[in-house]
Amino acid sequence: MQEITYNRDKRRLLSCLCHAAIFFSTAFLSFAVPFGINIISDDPVVRSNAKESMNFHLNVWFWATVIGVPVGVISWLTFGLGGILFFPLLALGFLLHWGLTIWALLSCLGNPDEPFHYPFIFRIF
Repeated sequence: MQEITYNRDKRRLLSCLCHAAIFFSTAFLSFAVPFGINIISDDPVVRSNAKESMNFHLNVWFWATVIGVPVGVISWLTFGLGGILFFPLLALGFLLHWGLTIWALLSCLGNPDEPFHYPFIFRIF
C-alpha cells in the first residue's frame, strides 16, 4: 500500500487562505473561499482547515448578530449613548475575531501538517 504525500507549500497556502478569507470581507464572499477550497481539495488537512474556517465564519456572524442587534437598538433608543457604553464589549469582540484568525494563520504557517481548531466555537461542519 502506497502512502499518499501532499505538497506542504500548497497545504500551507490553501490552509492560510481558508483562515485569512475572513479578512476579505464580512459578507458571504469570505465564506465562499473556504467552501470552494473544501470542495476542490483532496488534502485532508486543507479540508479540515476549510471546515474549521467555515465554522468560525458562522460563529462570528452569529455572535455579531446576537450582540450587535441589541447594541444597535439600545444605541438608537439612547441617541448613541449605548454605542459608547458598549464600546468595550464591541472592541473585545473585534480583538477576539482578529486575534483568533491571526493565531490560526500562524499555526498553519508554523505547522502545516496539523489542522487548526478554534477554541470555544460551535461546529456545524
